[in-house]
Amino acid sequence: MKPAPFEYHVPDSLEQALGLMRQYAGDAKILAGGQSLVPAMNFRVAQPGVLIDLNRVSELSFIRGKGETIHVGAMTRERHLEFDSSIEKHIPLLTEAAQFIAHPQIRNRGTLGGSIANADPAAELPVLALALDARLKAQNASGERWIDAHDFFAGMFTTRLAADEILVEIELPFMPPRTGWSFMEVAPRAGDYALMGVAALVTLDENGKCKNAKLVYLNAGDGPVDAKESARLLEGEALKDAVIESAAAMASEKEINPFGNIHTSIDFQRHLANVLTKKALKQAAQRAEESLQ
Repeated sequence: MKPAPFEYHVPDSLEQALGLMRQYAGDAKILAGGQSLVPAMNFRVAQPGVLIDLNRVSELSFIRGKGETIHVGAMTRERHLEFDSSIEKHIPLLTEAAQFIAHPQIRNRGTLGGSIANADPAAELPVLALALDARLKAQNASGERWIDAHDFFAGMFTTRLAADEILVEIELPFMPPRTGWSFMEVAPRAGDYALMGVAALVTLDENGKCKNAKLVYLNAGDGPVDAKESARLLEGEALKDAVIESAAAMASEKEINPFGNIHTSIDFQRHLANVLTKKALKQAAQRAEESLQ
């Protein structure tokens, strides 16, 4: 199939793009990497009247350190996230997880901001934004605002961005000292959408007990699912098998809400969540313990 007719604009600056968004608010879609939007348009799932292509807006492609945070422009390619040395040093969870995003050819074109703004429940980057406590900068022709990742996602393919706003920047804090990480997923084939996935973070105190934990799942609900209650079970505990198994059971049975699909049943998704959670927490705990040595 071919997309429905649309107007096509290619601004050379963010200012021009914001002006177009104000002019066509409600009828415009942003084109970043196009890895999700273009297929949706070809199948006429998405039928925007106006397409605003940001690929000439070079000011939105950057990775910069600022204090104990890394700021990433929304048009930064996913491939750059995978190989950036500052991200690998300070936010290794992102480096590890980036390798799971589709295929290298897609990561060459896909963007951080495009994936987050698309809010696909089966995508890795929205999960990482939540797990890493990212802040997201939205901008329109009148001004800008920062949105916490936990407040950004509003449902399947839905965010808190206003009709005239563009996601322009993502702020990622350094992972704290004594923090271990793990990202795991299961897909039918390498590069396919995952049947289930989890990002795990564990921060230990000076005595080797869990000070803080994060468990965030993909393809487990209508957006990235932050299993807060399961993570709380770990806090204050030595991360032995019993407590890890309890957290995995709570997350897989009570906190996620998978839908199932033609590739898998809901019960199998819950099984995968249980198994992946236990494996990811053990790996994260081991990495955190190694940092204490």
